[in-house]
Amino acid sequence: MVYAIVKAGGRQEKATVGDVLLLDRRPEAAGETIELPALLLVDGDKVVTEPKKLAKVKVLATVVGNERGKKINIFTYKNKSGQHRHMGHRQDLTRVKVTEIK
Repeated sequence: MVYAIVKAGGRQEKATVGDVLLLDRRPEAAGETIELPALLLVDGDKVVTEPKKLAKVKVLATVVGNERGKKINIFTYKNKSGQHRHMGHRQDLTRVKVTEIK
């Protein structure tokens, strides 16, 4: 089984061919191909971590579309003063499908 650990925004994701990943919003439109930088490659028993060899590894993914994440509610409250504040947040995300690891 071949898989790679790729850098996706501020996180690291495990990617195999056919996986669908949610990444932070990317500027590419739906249908475009992007290349994700590999941090580690596992090919059966062989594990590659050397930067020189990883520079040759390409993890290609196709953008499926843009979407927004689940709403997160933030509520702060200070006792005895009546002070409270409510905020919400929805992260902008891009869904990609890994098409090739070479």
